Amino acid sequence: MTETLLGQYRERIRTELDRVVDFWLKYSHDKEHGGFFTCLGKDGKVYDELKYVWLQGRQVWMYSRLYRTMERFHKPEILEAAKSGAAFLQKFARVPASGGSGKCAFCLTRDGRAVKVQRTVFSECFYVMAMDELSRITQDKEMQADAESMMDQLIFWVRTDPSGLGRPQLPGDLPVNSMAVPMMLLCLVDQLTEGRTDVVEKYKDLSGWCVERILQHIQRDGKAILESVTLDGKELPGCQGRLQNPGHALEAGWFLLQYALTKGDVQLQKTAVDKFMEIPFHTGWDKQHGGLFYFLDVDGHCPTQLEWNMKLWWPHCEALIAYLMAYSHIRENVLLDRFKLIYDYTFRHFSDEKHGEWFGYLSRQGEVVLDFKGGPFKGFFHVPRCLYMCEKLLDGLLEKQDS
Repeated sequence: MTETLLGQYRERIRTELDRVVDFWLKYSHDKEHGGFFTCLGKDGKVYDELKYVWLQGRQVWMYSRLYRTMERFHKPEILEAAKSGAAFLQKFARVPASGGSGKCAFCLTRDGRAVKVQRTVFSECFYVMAMDELSRITQDKEMQADAESMMDQLIFWVRTDPSGLGRPQLPGDLPVNSMAVPMMLLCLVDQLTEGRTDVVEKYKDLSGWCVERILQHIQRDGKAILESVTLDGKELPGCQGRLQNPGHALEAGWFLLQYALTKGDVQLQKTAVDKFMEIPFHTGWDKQHGGLFYFLDVDGHCPTQLEWNMKLWWPHCEALIAYLMAYSHIRENVLLDRFKLIYDYTFRHFSDEKHGEWFGYLSRQGEVVLDFKGGPFKGFFHVPRCLYMCEKLLDGLLEKQDS
């Protein structure tokens, strides 16, 4: 029974991944200036030509990963698209006048002129992912060095001196440990070190630091995962300190589980599942309408984020990866039950059977509120990464069933 069900999931996920890839291949490529359009309507029509550096880097990474690791995507048009996006990024993403060495823009005009710079590290993070993954296909040593150089700059900003980000240090603005930062750096260590023993040695201390910082977000006597804490791991005052983001915690869960499995750390594997999956699932799942809330307040106050009770695509993507990864290694039926519940909700509400791809923003009741397929924060990343990883995990599970 379980084998049949897993086979059905794999078939649907495989078909869905093909449809998602086809959507972005068909509608997102800018053949005149290079790079990708990401502001795409429900039918793929471009409604804004701004190019967001996060999403450019993510799309290069996703195309490259699919090309390198899945035979059916080993197609010239996918590799050429990845190269086009990488060339656009290398030519235009950096903004020297922004006050820091290597700082990337947040968004660019269609022809590559900087529009906005964020005082964060995330444009740079996805630049690293893009260049490293593509360099594994092209064997471009300069591109790989470019990725490592940007990574080293990121580490300096995060761990030594953040002034290059351009954010003023105000007396009332206390430094915080935001979970997104160590999560992303742990993700980048995993990316850069794959199959490269020399790079493993270079970043071996960083991965441990990232894990330590992520674990600081376990609060309230182990009963809550909070999005931001103080630098020494204490709860912050006010709304900021009480904020929970279930999708982010679930994503951290599978990051930690993946790391723990490579290290053979059984206790960390348990923490990843019990704390970073089960807690956000139980607190974040809407028992009345289904789906994961976007934000919650740990004390039950109404979150100040206006979209707090909406159902967004990416938390559900991360939950699918998290629970399927956990089940594939632990084989507890409750984990597969969680996956089933999230899978049913996700494919019933987000997937667009008519035009392809997924809607991203639903009301609490599960109705489509914003019908575009791509925007400033939604591109070719969370949906295809989820489908890609779930297909790979299901392949592994079914192979074990047959053996």
